[in-house]
Amino acid sequence: MTTNNISDLQARFDALKAQNLNLDMTRGKPAPEQLDLANAMLTIVDADSARSEAGTDCRNYGVVDGLPAAKAFFGEFLEAPAEQVFIGGNASLTLMHNTVMRAMLFGVPGSPRPWCKEPVVRWLCPVPGYDRHFNICREMGMEMISVPMNDEGPDMDRVAALAASDETIKGIWCVPKYSNPTGITYSDAVVDRLASMKTAAPDFRILWDNAYAHHPLYAENDSVKNILTACDAAGNPDRVYHFGSTSKITFAGSGVSAVATSPANHADLIKHVKMETIGHDKLNQLRHLRFLKDMDGLKQHMQKHADIMRPKFEKVVAILERDLADTPGVRWTTPRGGYFITLETAPGTAKRVVELAASLGVKLTPAGATHPNGHDPEDRTIRIAPSLPSLPAIEQATTVMALCVKLATAEKG
Repeated sequence: MTTNNISDLQARFDALKAQNLNLDMTRGKPAPEQLDLANAMLTIVDADSARSEAGTDCRNYGVVDGLPAAKAFFGEFLEAPAEQVFIGGNASLTLMHNTVMRAMLFGVPGSPRPWCKEPVVRWLCPVPGYDRHFNICREMGMEMISVPMNDEGPDMDRVAALAASDETIKGIWCVPKYSNPTGITYSDAVVDRLASMKTAAPDFRILWDNAYAHHPLYAENDSVKNILTACDAAGNPDRVYHFGSTSKITFAGSGVSAVATSPANHADLIKHVKMETIGHDKLNQLRHLRFLKDMDGLKQHMQKHADIMRPKFEKVVAILERDLADTPGVRWTTPRGGYFITLETAPGTAKRVVELAASLGVKLTPAGATHPNGHDPEDRTIRIAPSLPSLPAIEQATTVMALCVKLATAEKG
């Protein structure tokens, strides 16, 4: 790039700096108008309607694994038998954290000993991936092994080779549908290999975080092969914990979470959960059942979310195509669902892009957050979260980000 071109970019940069922008695209939070879609839940249960349809007084203790109607609903939600579903609190992240923590303290069915008694525990982390998954591993003292993602899911040749050769590798994180942050959906072949692959550890577990199972942006919704069924068919029924929640469906801070797993894993989970709770928030379960009603009601509700989200995603992609199509080494994903877009900058420039954008008043997810320990070895991955800002703010923020990509690329030479 010529000196004149760099000067032109710098002049545009300086002009934007004078605008004193204050824009935020750091996290995948629902926008206020998305939260408004569920406002009827705030009055759907009152003093005269606090009993479930089966007669349970939802104000009281009891029903440790969730209302039967909630288990049936989430059985369909997670494509699992209702009796294999456990209903948690407001966040699936809590269920995932506690699943790992219990495994560290007690092991899981098939464990020769608690994981904390092992000399070392290693975990497979598809990258780019979800920073909060990596934080759980780090808190538990696990060694994280990065595995690259491709258009069908994690690189299964790499996953299978690692899992088969190292008994200290106890599991893998998976976001199988509209994955965070690339937006890809796992192929049937990937699901089958995860379910059937040989593992050196007898207690290897897949933590299947299906956070975006019901979050298409378009009428054509991706499908993912049923991991529980695949594990059963492969003779590894205890291999998977399948998580989901309504956090990005109703209220992000007041959803209902659930996990579906094998009968043995479910019994083990209940044994330990009984020590920490007498039952989660049944009033909230009741609110969700009355508001969403069934899978058809859920689908209709999520179409309203898609109508809000779709223009934002399309605006980001349109600006990237307009401003960065000719920038060397730069590419991005075009998801059909989920909450994120992944931007790959020229190698060695992602941190600089985030720094430049911040100086213009545009906050982006920190570069490296998509990799274990915050370290992206190529320094090129940026997660874009278009959900929270307004459409005009997204246009401003993405235009700024694109300029910063061009400037960082020019600086790098």
